Amino acid sequence: MLACVVAMAQAQPAPRPQGQNPNGMHIYIWAGLKSHSVGQHDYPQFLADWSKLLTERGAVVDGSLHAPSAAALEHTDVVVIYKGDAAYMGDIDRSVLETYVKRGGGIVTLHDSLCGPDPEYFASLVGAAKKHGETNFTLEAPVPYTVVDKDNPIMKDMTNLTITDEAFFLLTMAKNPGMHVLATAEIAGTPSAGTHKGEVVPQMWTYEHTLPGGKPARAFVWMQGHAYANFSNKPLQLTLLRGIAWAAGKPVDELVNYVAPPRPARGPGRGPAPAASPAK
Repeated sequence: MLACVVAMAQAQPAPRPQGQNPNGMHIYIWAGLKSHSVGQHDYPQFLADWSKLLTERGAVVDGSLHAPSAAALEHTDVVVIYKGDAAYMGDIDRSVLETYVKRGGGIVTLHDSLCGPDPEYFASLVGAAKKHGETNFTLEAPVPYTVVDKDNPIMKDMTNLTITDEAFFLLTMAKNPGMHVLATAEIAGTPSAGTHKGEVVPQMWTYEHTLPGGKPARAFVWMQGHAYANFSNKPLQLTLLRGIAWAAGKPVDELVNYVAPPRPARGPGRGPAPAASPAK
C-alpha cells in the first residue's frame, strides 16, 4: 500500500514555471559553449536570455548546450540553433534531427550554426550552409541590410539598417527547392573578404522543403549574431520572433503580440496580484 502511494506521488507532474503559457508553441534552444572574445558568440547567454524572453511571450521553452534527444523533440514545434559549427553532427544526432524534420518540425539557425564539414547536406535542411575551414567571413564589419521581400510578414519591422557584425559568403545553396531570400548585404572590404568585397549575398532567408518520405517543413536563417548585442536590436529581435513563429508553423505574430493573462489572486485578504505586463 505504501509503495502504491509513493508511486502515485512520484507520478504527479511538477508545477509549471510561473507565467508559462501551457498552450504556447514548443521551442527547443540548442546552444553551445561560449567562444570568441567578450561580447561575441555568447551561446550560453542566449540560452538564458531567450528562454526567459520566449517564455514571457507565451512559448513553452526547453534547451541545452548539446544536440537535442528524440524525447526532447517529441513535442517540439521549432528548434532554434545558436551554436558554433552545429552542422558537425554524429550519426545519432543527424538521425534524430532528420526524423524531427520529416514529421514537419521547424528549424531556425543563427550565425555560424550552419557551418560544418558537409554544407550540401545541411543546406538540404535549412536552405544554405557554409563549409568549415574556408575563408568565407568578414569578421567585425558593417553589415548593410537590403530588405528584398518587404511584403513578407516576417519583415514587418525590418528596414535597410546597418549593424556591425560578421557576414558570410561562399554559401552552398539548396536547389529544387531553393531558399527564399528576405535580406541581403554587401560584403565589406575586410582582409578576410579579399576579392569578395562588394558581393551581394543573402544573410536572411526562409526555406520550405520536404525530406523524402516526410511532411513539409520550414526553416528560417539569420546569419548574424557574432556580436551578441545585436540580439537586442529591436527591429532584428522582432524579426527573429516572427521568423521563429513562422518556422514553427504558427501565426507569424504569435510571439510578438502575445499578452499574458492576469495573474491569479494571491489569497484571502491579500488582494489580487499585480497585472501581467504585455510583451513589448
